Amino acid sequence: MTLAALEQAAKARHLTVLGGFHPTANDKAPKGCKTLLLLGPDEPAFWPAFTQSPEWQDGAPDPMDRWSTRVIGTWAAALDAHPLYPFGGAPFQPFYSWALRSGRIHASPVQFLVHDQAGLFVSFRGALALHDHIDLPPPPPSPCQSCAAQPCKTACLSDALTPAGYDVPRCKSFLDTPEGAANLSTGCSVRRACPVSQKFGRLPAQSAYHMRQFKGA
Repeated sequence: MTLAALEQAAKARHLTVLGGFHPTANDKAPKGCKTLLLLGPDEPAFWPAFTQSPEWQDGAPDPMDRWSTRVIGTWAAALDAHPLYPFGGAPFQPFYSWALRSGRIHASPVQFLVHDQAGLFVSFRGALALHDHIDLPPPPPSPCQSCAAQPCKTACLSDALTPAGYDVPRCKSFLDTPEGAANLSTGCSVRRACPVSQKFGRLPAQSAYHMRQFKGA
């Protein structure tokens, strides 16, 4: 089993391998895990495929989480791996610290996670805890290191997100205003401001869905 083969298998499931690492005892990975791979949507193919899925079309709650459980869970069973998810209630899996351990995902100047290819649009559908040691390439540097302008620092239209912290209630209240309509329909202005995000294939309809979920949470 190689990383290239796993990346190809992920793509066939409309997922992408965002990064991975070899856990130590401090990483709170499942027992026997020698490689942990983080999985996210394969953009822009993910959204059209997801909206054709039974989870989206049955009208029941939490379609994306149910899709992730089915697709990643079935794949994990075929690999004799352990599936892990960033949802499902407490105790939550430490996806933030796992992301940083991958070396491909970093804390941005506004503390949102930033990925070398997805930018601030990075998101997780789950992870695979593998019993095999998979060779991983050295990660590239954080894209923030070469981003002189760092537009994410000043892009928040509600002033809810700054390097000093994130005022979630203020952000949600802003989405109810006429000025917040653009964020609600096209996605967070901070995430969209990231130069790496702008090269990523996230479709506005998917961002709008996540913003509605966030607003209603």
